Amino acid sequence: MGVVAWLKSLFVLQLLIGFVFVVSGLIINFIQLCTCVLWPIDKQLYRKINTRLSYSLWSQLVMLLEWWSGTECTLYTDQATVDKFGKEHVIIILNHNYEIDFLCGWTMCERYGILGSSKVLAKHELLKVPLIGWTWYFLEIVFCKRKWEEDRDTVFSGLNRLRDYPEYMWFLLYCEGTRFTEKKHQISMQVAESKGLPKLKYHLLPRTKGFTTTLQCLKGTVKAVYDVTLNFKDKQNPTLLGIVSGKKYKADMSIRRFPVEEIPDDEKECANWLHKLYQEKDALQEHYEKEGSFPGPTIIPKRRVWTLLNFLFWATLLLSPLINFAWDVFVSGSPLLIIGFMIFLIVASVAVRRLIGVTEVNKTGSSYGNVEAKKEN
Repeated sequence: MGVVAWLKSLFVLQLLIGFVFVVSGLIINFIQLCTCVLWPIDKQLYRKINTRLSYSLWSQLVMLLEWWSGTECTLYTDQATVDKFGKEHVIIILNHNYEIDFLCGWTMCERYGILGSSKVLAKHELLKVPLIGWTWYFLEIVFCKRKWEEDRDTVFSGLNRLRDYPEYMWFLLYCEGTRFTEKKHQISMQVAESKGLPKLKYHLLPRTKGFTTTLQCLKGTVKAVYDVTLNFKDKQNPTLLGIVSGKKYKADMSIRRFPVEEIPDDEKECANWLHKLYQEKDALQEHYEKEGSFPGPTIIPKRRVWTLLNFLFWATLLLSPLINFAWDVFVSGSPLLIIGFMIFLIVASVAVRRLIGVTEVNKTGSSYGNVEAKKEN
């Protein structure tokens, strides 16, 4: 193990990075709360400010991927498609197989200048997660409980509210509804067989309601749908904990652009279009499994220095007083102060670990396969 790799593996450094993210996030959330007074006065100004505040938080995670772990992202697409990145409102359809698939999506958003304004159709439970859910709330993220009878009004009003969003946005949809596991895949294919739909090998059966509703509400605002299929070289199974530990991964993303004019307006035909798309995504994954790459030309977008500079700003602002305080505590020799500081470190490490746990595959609960879940499909 090299010196740099050894340093990245040190728990104390990982804890300091987590400290910067958590404390800066709380500061950002407080500032976001203060900006709420702008909403009735100037809604667009509120949005522009919160877009940049969210960038300051999310870019710290992108920094971990790009600069700390050195993970590489290669795009399999044509230059004409890349030329439109960051210059139009779009819906992103991404497969949901990995713990860091959202982070790979965010790094593409960052490289094309739209990280702060990226959106997602998120499960309602995430609203309660500190930093993540709170920041999304101020960004007008649409939350749903995955029960259409309860979600209908919330989803429609949330999506319609985004029609006049002033910044270009990429609206991310995980149409599979939950992260891929073998158990969920077996259940999903049973549903596919009962509905007479072709079986998928690498994906779950897509839930069409979220996609058709999003497209219906944002039509006239979004110009295209980007189909993104993600995989990793050498059958790597990346984790956020691996990223924090400095482990390097190699991500490949196949991106196809579909103008909204090519997608049927009729809800049933639109749902059929989505099922066909997932059959094509499955074929792409099959090609990757055999060849080790996706078909088509490759483009490697350059990483930008802004994520690193943003993190260094927060680290300088927050770590200097922390280190000075820690030094004063241990120099004082007071057992009570030292024990209190050690308890603080333990609580901080547990908090960071729990935030990481939100992304872990084996800890992401889902009702997928329950009777109610099958009804919703």
